[in-house]
Amino acid sequence: MRGLTDGRTPGRIRKSVQATSTAVAVFVAIGVSLSGCGAGGTGARDEGPAHADAVGGAASSSPAPVASSSKIPDRVDAVRLVKADPKVSAEVKRELKPCVADEYPVDVSYGELTAGEAEDIVVNVLTCGDSVGVGSYVYREKDGGYENVFRAEEPPVYAEIDRGDLVVSKQLYEKGDQVSSPSSENVITYRWSAGRFIEAYRTHTDYSNAVGATPAPAPDS
Repeated sequence: MRGLTDGRTPGRIRKSVQATSTAVAVFVAIGVSLSGCGAGGTGARDEGPAHADAVGGAASSSPAPVASSSKIPDRVDAVRLVKADPKVSAEVKRELKPCVADEYPVDVSYGELTAGEAEDIVVNVLTCGDSVGVGSYVYREKDGGYENVFRAEEPPVYAEIDRGDLVVSKQLYEKGDQVSSPSSENVITYRWSAGRFIEAYRTHTDYSNAVGATPAPAPDS
């Protein structure tokens, strides 16, 4: 009602309404055009980070199936395996006892080390209190069972699988060292050859005694 009493003639009002309608139509057309470019994959949204985000979203919505490996063995009772192994020392078997309830201090990992028909098993036996490795073993599948093909029982010791190699870490202590602060460490890499593990190379690291030491008090000025 205010538009009819602001001093403009009805003809000018109609022209103003028509101009406004035309402008709205233009903006609507532009919006539809931009939407079409984004959906069609030929506009600006197909370039730069926006396109990368779109591809990432599509990939995450349809993950590729993971191929199962027939070489992965069933879960092995590592505690029973170690205790029944005649190659494991009596000292290590004595350490192999539950820490809490029926939880044993044993780390178990699977991987391809000996090119066998099934993945090999690496078992580390630790102490309950300090988690110090007291024995590391590698078991290879044979005739439906497992045979011990590697052992290291000079604590502290820990064995791992690294890209098909067996890597054994041995921490070295000097008199007065705390369990958490060894003086040095040997890391030895073994590879399977001719039916046994052969040392490929090793690295030795000396740790600084200054690390973690209490700083000396500053002199009085």
